Amino acid sequence: MGDYREHALDGASAVDLVVALYDGIIRFLYAAVAAVERGDAERRRTAVKRALDIIVHLQARLRMDIGGRPAESLSDFYAAIFAEILQASQAGSKVKFQHAIDCVRNVRDAWREVAKGPNGNLRQPDVLRMQTPDPDAAPQSSWTA
Repeated sequence: MGDYREHALDGASAVDLVVALYDGIIRFLYAAVAAVERGDAERRRTAVKRALDIIVHLQARLRMDIGGRPAESLSDFYAAIFAEILQASQAGSKVKFQHAIDCVRNVRDAWREVAKGPNGNLRQPDVLRMQTPDPDAAPQSSWTA
């Protein structure tokens, strides 16, 4: 199964990769909802951390220098959804998790539309011209939700 996942996105466009990351956020938030329903705080925290790690990754890769206002808007969205997911986790609130899922789904669906140029042709938005990750960069955060 791991081999399939490693190659599932080979040849995917930048938009396809972003959409896949949004799908991951949604999947982990649904796992957090299921954990809340079972009263499993540990699994809720794990699912939330994984969703938040994706958000941190997406935000860190934004190209503010060339993305302009859309990149700023996405950065604001990531900050807001990060805070909302933390609040949902702290409150153990299925309603707050569902709201976060709905917001992420709406933005994910917008990415699909943004990828289409005025003539319906696919193009790569400037905000997606992501920087290559720095191998010497500090590791991701070590906080818990």
